[in-house]
Amino acid sequence: MSLESGSKIGSSRVKAMSSTEVDSPRKIVTGDAGYILQDVPHFSDYISDLPTYDNPLRHNPAYSVVKQYFVDVDDTVPQKIVVHKTSPRGIHFRRAGPRQKVYFDSDEVHACIVTCGGLCPGLNTVIREIVCGLYNMYGVNKVLGIDGGYMGFYSRNTITLTPKVVNDIHKRGGTILGTSRGGHDTSKIVDSIQDRGINQVYIIGGDGTQRGASVIFEEVRKRGLKVVVAGIPKTIDNDIPVIDRSFGFDTAVEEAQRAINAAHVEAGSVENGIGLVKLMGRYSGFIAMYATLASRDVDCCLIPESPFYLDGPGGLFEFIEKCLKENGHMVIVIAEGAGQELLAASENSTSLKDASGNKLLQDVGLWISQRIKDHFTRQKKMVINLKYIDPTYMIRAIPGNASDNVYCTLLAQSVVHGAMAGYTGFVSGLVNGRQTYIPFYRINEKQNKVVITDRMWARLLSSTNQPSFLSDKDAAIEEKVVEEPPGQLLDNCTDDKVENKEIATCG
Repeated sequence: MSLESGSKIGSSRVKAMSSTEVDSPRKIVTGDAGYILQDVPHFSDYISDLPTYDNPLRHNPAYSVVKQYFVDVDDTVPQKIVVHKTSPRGIHFRRAGPRQKVYFDSDEVHACIVTCGGLCPGLNTVIREIVCGLYNMYGVNKVLGIDGGYMGFYSRNTITLTPKVVNDIHKRGGTILGTSRGGHDTSKIVDSIQDRGINQVYIIGGDGTQRGASVIFEEVRKRGLKVVVAGIPKTIDNDIPVIDRSFGFDTAVEEAQRAINAAHVEAGSVENGIGLVKLMGRYSGFIAMYATLASRDVDCCLIPESPFYLDGPGGLFEFIEKCLKENGHMVIVIAEGAGQELLAASENSTSLKDASGNKLLQDVGLWISQRIKDHFTRQKKMVINLKYIDPTYMIRAIPGNASDNVYCTLLAQSVVHGAMAGYTGFVSGLVNGRQTYIPFYRINEKQNKVVITDRMWARLLSSTNQPSFLSDKDAAIEEKVVEEPPGQLLDNCTDDKVENKEIATCG
């Protein structure tokens, strides 16, 4: 069965699924042995009689030595790599890469790039590689940068982007295009796209940004425009579902080591020293978890997914006292979203949100530092020396490291190949080590979170010897709530019963 866009697939093998998040039907292709392809939209779905062109890469000397460079139209990538011999083939995504036919003549392409939300290592690398990919691979010479996030479409100037302009930007942190939160007026954005003659829109941002991209795509589709809307998922917290990891995450974990090492040196240099490091992680504790595992100097890691308590047997204060008596010092890593329920209860805080709709968190690092000091002062059991380190914005403002720069290149080139091939309404993402095209709804359906009944969290508990702060009753509730592992980054190790349950649901 061919999966090529525009081909006639039997109606019995294609299911149109409605969604509360998007208006257009979802492209679901089913096959033998429980095969499911969650496909992405294509121009041919809503525009008829479009001309196609030979891919310019056929004549590009850089690719003349590459064998089988073009991706087969039937190539897909499975979401799950660990299966049993009786398992259905399960959910797949369309494999990313260049196609033999493209839906744009190079001279007609007018592309734009926008960055939204918070900063992240690698943003400039993605911008650079989209521009260079369009110019060097496809001969496109009209690329604009939208200045200042979504609102830049209708209230700010644009920046002309060429390979010369972006040549060295990967060496800088931040984004040369500027960014902002909020400012999403769908009609104004699409009006601006039409007025400027833009036909490829590349949107770099996190879950909120990609929800906005999905709405823009829907408006473009309703107007019947030949305009690609494609996303590159960005979040330093690694909380985007489905994909192996988000770009910038490796850099963040690496940079966090410097703060943890400083905390360890400070704590180990005084009597009863405590080094407390607060890392990013509003709802997901991946940075804190992986930084802890990489460091081996951390005695306790606190994340949003694992509730903890301070007083009483098995509480944090008891564990701190135990560590200080045994080792004379300790290091604690806490994610910014951890313990917010304790902090809110103690300070009667109100729930405020930023322009992106994210809950404004209180500084748990300062709060827990003071609670630790107050506890040991009140108990008078021992004198402690606590040093608090908050490297939050230092971590996200640096350039991407080598690993992230390579990953950003793959993401950028993959999204360009998809756009030229006429795919739209998708994000480019790594699944099981392969670049794929993922429909917006899968990226927007939930957040990726650490599963505290998973083996990776068990590895952390084993490394730090900290209490789990999780009773047997809590563990049973957690296992019931979790329907699937949060991503391939956690090595897909879940209880067989949970795994089989998900396969049966998906099939």
